[in-house]
Amino acid sequence: MTLPPNFQAIFRNAIDLNRYSNSVARRIINIYNDIIIDAVNQLQTIDELSAPVKAARLRAILAQLKESLATWAGDSTEITALELQGLAELQSEFVEDQLRRALPAAGRDMVRTVEISPQFAQSVVTTDPTQVNVVALSDDLFAAVQGAPQTFSLTAAKGATITLPNGQVIQKAFRGLAESQAERFNSVVRQGLLTGEPTPDIARKLRGRLDFGEEGKTVKQLALSGGELTKMANYQVVSIVRTSINQVANAASQQVYEANQDITKKYRYTATLDSRTSAICRALDGREFEYGKGPTPPQHFGCRSTIVPVIDYEDLGFEPPRPGKRAAKGGMVDSDTNYGQWLLDQGAAQQQEVLGNKAPYFRLLARKYGARDAMAKLVRDDGSEVTLEQLRRRYGATQER
Repeated sequence: MTLPPNFQAIFRNAIDLNRYSNSVARRIINIYNDIIIDAVNQLQTIDELSAPVKAARLRAILAQLKESLATWAGDSTEITALELQGLAELQSEFVEDQLRRALPAAGRDMVRTVEISPQFAQSVVTTDPTQVNVVALSDDLFAAVQGAPQTFSLTAAKGATITLPNGQVIQKAFRGLAESQAERFNSVVRQGLLTGEPTPDIARKLRGRLDFGEEGKTVKQLALSGGELTKMANYQVVSIVRTSINQVANAASQQVYEANQDITKKYRYTATLDSRTSAICRALDGREFEYGKGPTPPQHFGCRSTIVPVIDYEDLGFEPPRPGKRAAKGGMVDSDTNYGQWLLDQGAAQQQEVLGNKAPYFRLLARKYGARDAMAKLVRDDGSEVTLEQLRRRYGATQER
């Protein structure tokens, strides 16, 4: 079984999805930041008021902020749902097209398509997995409208099984963020006023260097320019959006692959080859699984991994293509390069950056078991890593040979 020769396009797709998530997150972040900036500006107008009036005005500002953030949470949920619905449809079409391109012309008609339920993304962002039976009715209606039950479809019930890595649905995540930030604003302001901190100083602490309409900045620049009420919240929005986009893109991809198991019966878990790759994705990179029976991205918040189909060219009666290339920090590498081999090729300095004091053990294990198995021995499938003491007990001396 072989990876398709055009699978570089799948990596470009993964990179573009990351950029797309930045775009969606920035829309949501800008609305949030403007709400905080407006509240901070109102806060700066209360200095000259008498004590009773000042207290009443502060209560009004806090109440309005809480209401505005609650509205923002609802709007952010709807924005995300609309974007995810469009993404699911586009991603399924992209993957279908890539499967066709991976086959000789004579076999391209074999590729089956996948239908996307109109309620799929709404279910992803709002439906608790325990309510899967509740959304089954919408799936029945979807099948009826289509004229017959859909064998290959991304349904609302399937959407309901998708949650963020902490088990929350997106709606709850935005709502929780809104509530916690309103409480944080209240705490910072009251603490500052009690200690006699000047209002302009409190304002700077809350908003940082941000102003209205920061349209030209990236999400990272927005976060770095922020204060206590914007910086961390901006990072959390990016994490929620990026993770949900990765989830839906991979769900759509996997659904297409599952619909075409006469072409591809397994997928390869494929991580980004750089120093920021998480422990769990380092361990899973390059491993192959049957559809529906193995781990899929995202395995954690902000996950950048993807899945690549493994095609049974011989069983289909076609000549296997020559191996392709995959993207990595510093350029393209052979498609069969796994994370362990890539890291071994980077040298001691990069290994130290990624693995810290475990780097000498990695080199020792790579000589004994090979780079891929060495990485697996350092990192379990669940992302947990062995300690130095465990390595000493298992493998003894680490002298470089």
